[in-house]
Amino acid sequence: MKKLINAPEAVLADSLVGVAAAHPELSVDHVNRIIYRGTPTPAGKVALISGGGSGHEPLHGGFVGTGMLDAACAGEIFTSPTPDQIQEATKVADSGAGVLHIVKNYTGDVMNFEMAAEFAEAETGVKVASVVVNDDVAVEDSTWTAGRRGVGLTVLLEKIVGAAAEEGRDLDSLAALAGRINESGRSMGMALTSCTVPAAGKPTFDLPDDMMEIGVGIHGEPGRHRVPLAPAASIAQQLVEPVLADLDFTGGPVIAMLNGMGGSPLIELYLMYGEVAKLLEKAGVTVARNLVGNYITSLDMAGCSITLLRADDETLKLWDAPVNTSGLRWGV
Repeated sequence: MKKLINAPEAVLADSLVGVAAAHPELSVDHVNRIIYRGTPTPAGKVALISGGGSGHEPLHGGFVGTGMLDAACAGEIFTSPTPDQIQEATKVADSGAGVLHIVKNYTGDVMNFEMAAEFAEAETGVKVASVVVNDDVAVEDSTWTAGRRGVGLTVLLEKIVGAAAEEGRDLDSLAALAGRINESGRSMGMALTSCTVPAAGKPTFDLPDDMMEIGVGIHGEPGRHRVPLAPAASIAQQLVEPVLADLDFTGGPVIAMLNGMGGSPLIELYLMYGEVAKLLEKAGVTVARNLVGNYITSLDMAGCSITLLRADDETLKLWDAPVNTSGLRWGV
């Protein structure tokens, strides 16, 4: 496979050099592989920290900035950041008001964030709370996790809770808000092709040209089933129906995200959103806000995912609040 890299083992380090060059408003710790806001967390503001394996860009480093994260820890591709990384980010980002860890539900991520929180609290006394995002309706257990995987809802949660943190809300209220957001959102993804991890140099799994994977994970984990390739309208139906069957999204406003997995062009993502929007309207689901594009990817995988989040006036207000990151920006 052809890749724009120098060497497979240097992809993350070289990419962080590029991030620093492209975004001088950020501060990149190349030793610990952490991306921070360029200015310290203001006194009295809870710091929001997330992270995970690289290869899902712009998640998480692309969401560091005003209105979202204070820091993001970058693991190697599809590999959890280490407890030492997370502990360092927690220590540096804390301004005295505590730290909220936003963790996708993958076994390594959960374990390492828990260890880091314990170490940070023991060493510096910083108060840490955590939310584990588990929005994927595709499978209950997978190769990478016990319970549902954390996927697209992570982006919406980071935006909404990030806006609340900017308002100066305390750690307990932010953790409670994050928990409510997690309970109110669901996601489902699909793949037309596998992704290719640079170190492997070949596709993660074999997917014939006339087949597609429904419910695939963001690391290429298998989903619910492999089925024949179908038109976009049918694909949309196979994504929307399981989400609507899992949680009632009628009776109030919804935030909808049609997310690309990294290898599908925007023209196809908008086409897919059009099909999803028709299905949601037919089901009586009112979309108040939407997001279409590549926000939580799987390297070069062709495919997409949908995320729905039940919202209310408070949620929509926080969603609309200004955000200024490299991956998401409005109102500034």
